Amino acid sequence: MNTAEQTLFLLKTRGPQTAQQLATLLDLTSMGARKQLESWQEKGMVTYEEVADKPGRPARRWLLTQAGHDRFPDRHAELTLQLIDQVRTLFGEAGLDKLIGSREAASERDYRQHLAASRTLPEKVQALVQARTSEGYMAELEQRDDGSLLLIENHCPICAAARQCQKFCRSELDVFQRVLGPDCSVGRMEHMLDGARRCVYIIKEL
Repeated sequence: MNTAEQTLFLLKTRGPQTAQQLATLLDLTSMGARKQLESWQEKGMVTYEEVADKPGRPARRWLLTQAGHDRFPDRHAELTLQLIDQVRTLFGEAGLDKLIGSREAASERDYRQHLAASRTLPEKVQALVQARTSEGYMAELEQRDDGSLLLIENHCPICAAARQCQKFCRSELDVFQRVLGPDCSVGRMEHMLDGARRCVYIIKEL
């Protein structure tokens, strides 16, 4: 997969990204990432939105247009499965573990940035919901009468990969626990890989 296709693939699988975020993921300079994005914009595959993440100049987040999404009917899932098989063949389970660990670390860094301005537990969970939604999980927050919070994910953009290699979602609970902090507990109530319609996490203050 060349750099141009990787740019679209990342926007498809991770949701809206800044040029700097893409530059980091693609190991490019910011200018190099912007050139890739502007080239796809000219072809009608990507667009951008201005998002005020913090005081000052709004951040420009790039996302796929409908034409961009239409490039990935089902092939991204097939490609991911092929890549998993190839990594296993070339580098063994240790190589696959290293790849998954790197992905988890990157996710945790992104979540911590999203949660940086949050103070209360509901605010933190809501920020996490927004981060997961931007990745394609169609997440939402539900507050229960007993004070607990439900993080609900109605879609899993990596479901095909997770079914072939369950290690992809093995440590989500740990990542959520670390970014939400030690003053709460995080547990999984429903799991798509167990046949549920969605994934549901319950979060309680300690």
